[in-house]
Amino acid sequence: MKKYTQLSQDERYTIADLSRRRYSDSEIAKAIGRHRSTIGRERRRNPNSHDGVYRAQVAHSYAIARRRRSRRGTHFSKSRWSLVTYYLQKKWSPEQIADHLKSHTSFSISHETIYKYILKDKKRGGRLYTHLRIMPKQRRKRYNSKDSRGVLPGKRHISTRPAEVETRQIRGHWEGDTVIGSDRFHCILTLVERKSGFVVIKKLASRTASLVTAATLEGPF
Repeated sequence: MKKYTQLSQDERYTIADLSRRRYSDSEIAKAIGRHRSTIGRERRRNPNSHDGVYRAQVAHSYAIARRRRSRRGTHFSKSRWSLVTYYLQKKWSPEQIADHLKSHTSFSISHETIYKYILKDKKRGGRLYTHLRIMPKQRRKRYNSKDSRGVLPGKRHISTRPAEVETRQIRGHWEGDTVIGSDRFHCILTLVERKSGFVVIKKLASRTASLVTAATLEGPF
């Protein structure tokens, strides 16, 4: 028995061309050497969602996307997840685990996939999340709402600062920024005097408002 293979993009272009010329499923199947049920299923599953017309490029993109969705989370065996769990219990971060497995084994997995696995385990009542130094917030879908990511409520926009600050003619105007470490915990505070370019760098235990404020007020000013 001949093994079934996915339709290629070239085959879909042929299907689209013959469909426009009103060929039947049987006629198209005979032309490209496929079973007529394959042609019928293809034309039913992958028409353009806007007008219902079968177009090769659109149909191919639909098929590829469907194939990727069907494969998510299914190609890792229990033994491989056990290996991930082993390193998590040793307090390794998902980033460390992903890098180690990619470098030293044939097992390749992304740190995002490991985080998703931990979140699913947590929802089932598992305790894998307790081995993490920090647990990222779950991604939330935002529908029909203003995207407020990266926006601090009540913060003055940079466009409202005095014009004298922009000209860099007066000493005493500072800009501050924070840089988070690769472990997502330790932090560096940088303060730059705009006129002279003098830079102050301070290491913080964590990026919290209280620590940043305290380090800023310490000077030197």
